[in-house]
Amino acid sequence: MTWRNVMIKDGEYLRLKLDNLEVEKGGKKFSIPLTDIATITLEGDMMTLTTKLLAKFAQHNIAVIVCDNKYHPCGIFLGFGQYHRTAKRNLEQIAWDEGKKSAVWTEIVRQKIQNQIAVLEARDLEQERIQKIQTLCDAMTLGDKTNREGHAAKLYFNTLYGLGFTREESRFENFAMDYGYTIIRAYMARLVTSLGLIPTLGVFHRNEFNSFNLVDDLMEPFRPLMDWYIGEEILPKYKDYLSWEARCMLIDFLNQPYVHQGKKTTVDLLMLDYVNSFIKIMNKKASHLTEITLGGLRGV
Repeated sequence: MTWRNVMIKDGEYLRLKLDNLEVEKGGKKFSIPLTDIATITLEGDMMTLTTKLLAKFAQHNIAVIVCDNKYHPCGIFLGFGQYHRTAKRNLEQIAWDEGKKSAVWTEIVRQKIQNQIAVLEARDLEQERIQKIQTLCDAMTLGDKTNREGHAAKLYFNTLYGLGFTREESRFENFAMDYGYTIIRAYMARLVTSLGLIPTLGVFHRNEFNSFNLVDDLMEPFRPLMDWYIGEEILPKYKDYLSWEARCMLIDFLNQPYVHQGKKTTVDLLMLDYVNSFIKIMNKKASHLTEITLGGLRGV
């Protein structure tokens, strides 16, 4: 079972050694079994690795996240064709009709908005504004054709971070969210591709320039969970600069404990269960997605 989310900063050489990742840095060597690794995040301008190692990453379904010189994730390397029935799953995904897509998207948006409400309630913020968001959620139509999600998001962020706040501002909160969301997106992309789904074929997102439309659909309910985690673990400790320690903590979100149906799991395993529930709906073996709740992350 893969469980490690590895972060490498300024590693000099990355090699394959007996089915292990060997990292050489400052004259020292560190070894990690490939079978333990789910994601690797690479930071630094001077790093050498081989195509043989990249091929092994792909074969082990390890997502490699590359950061730019500002330490922001800017690229993802993923394997493809590792699922044993990829063509069959692709045909099943293509065969979905618009009605099913609309129903699934409605459920995704509803989960996301309910989690946004839970974040605001956990922060004990203004009840009147929380009720307005709940009213928007209750009024949502099939496929969210009236864009209740967008209206709810504006109210949510203005309640969480103050009136006038926008996601386009150069603020520390936005830096943390951008980094955190990219980590969720990368891991979701790993799951989608490793389970034989077509990442470009979304149920709502249909941007012709986006290689991860389905990924962007499925990650939505997890965004508010990251918002809460940032509020608990990042904002109280770090103010202006997303330090190495802060970035490591954001990556560690995937390893956070989560209580699902009375059983203890972790966020990364929950995401796997969530994607599998999507596949079950696609195959008519289930009618609902796995429920994602802030309460599960908080253990309540």
